[in-house]
Amino acid sequence: MRFLHTSDWHLGRSLHRVSMLDAQSAFLDHLVATVRERDVDAVLVAGDVYDRAVPPLTAVELFDEALHRLAGAGVPTVMISGNHDSARRLGVGAGLIERAGIHLRTDPAGCATPVLLGDAHGPVACYGLPYLEPALVKDEFKTEKAHHEAVIGAAMERVRDDLAKREPGTRSVVLAHAFVAGGQESDSERDITVGGVSAVPAGVFHGVDYVALGHLHGCQTITERVRYSGSPLAYSFSESQHRKTMWLIELGAQGEIGAERIDCPVPRSLARLRGTLEELLEDPALEAHEQSFVEATLTDPVRPAEPMARLAERFPYALSLVFEPERSDDDADASYAQRLKGRDDQQIAEDFVAHVRGGSGPDDRERTVLRGAFDSVRVEMGVREVAG
Repeated sequence: MRFLHTSDWHLGRSLHRVSMLDAQSAFLDHLVATVRERDVDAVLVAGDVYDRAVPPLTAVELFDEALHRLAGAGVPTVMISGNHDSARRLGVGAGLIERAGIHLRTDPAGCATPVLLGDAHGPVACYGLPYLEPALVKDEFKTEKAHHEAVIGAAMERVRDDLAKREPGTRSVVLAHAFVAGGQESDSERDITVGGVSAVPAGVFHGVDYVALGHLHGCQTITERVRYSGSPLAYSFSESQHRKTMWLIELGAQGEIGAERIDCPVPRSLARLRGTLEELLEDPALEAHEQSFVEATLTDPVRPAEPMARLAERFPYALSLVFEPERSDDDADASYAQRLKGRDDQQIAEDFVAHVRGGSGPDDRERTVLRGAFDSVRVEMGVREVAG
């Protein structure tokens, strides 16, 4: 059986205030064309269909059009909600839509109810695990701890229990939206850390033939059977070196896996340039980036006059300007943003406590309180999205 694995469409998202709607529409054209040209048997969409819980109308219209086109192609589509989606909104009408071959899996309680497909070699059970916010689903899965490994592990136990009752030789596919250990992050993914831990081990998915992951925006192979498709478009300059693709997965008669990367269209390349303003304006080697979306990091010791306007004369699609004057590492004037680079909310809060105490950081009890506060905020945000 041949699957096309994609994820993280983020319909409605922009790049530094530049609408990506046309590029997203072009990607969906490419998706439907690939389905037809490569004789795809089913499409797997591993979450983050939308960029936010309440998407703009234009994004909803684009999604509606995509569903009609996929249904018209006569190819089943299995789709789960991600951490950016409102599961309840995305799942509205799922029962009716299923009659057209579009299978929305947004309810955690239904994770062990598969979409049953089949080919000449027998049945294939596709299980959809929507994004599982630990604090919101721990009661459903009766886990003692509210963290990602516990709730995903419990969901997978249900999947394996159901699979064991199926016809012998039934092959299995799981869609999940999670941060699996070994994956490489970018700046575009929303933090899903809970209790100081965000990653789950790949081993939690043992016992199934293929795991179609969503959440991380870079296409990557965790194991032969556990893969991220990545986002079809770059949504931050941290993705400037990504090769944006989908996975074409061949599932053999005995569960063997064959995988091919299908390139996605690139509407406009991204470039990260660094140097003084004069260097960026005069370097002939940068000619190749003159039509790219550009993030320019200026290293001038003194901020030049009207830098963005001057950059735009050569790079009309310059979107982001960063100032990092070249100074020694111990320069007291180094930028606040630079000092915070690469640090998560917990680390920043602990650093603040140390700063106001004259160097004495929080003890273990205080770290637990801080971590609990951040987790509570994330839970409250999740509750508001569900209730919204």
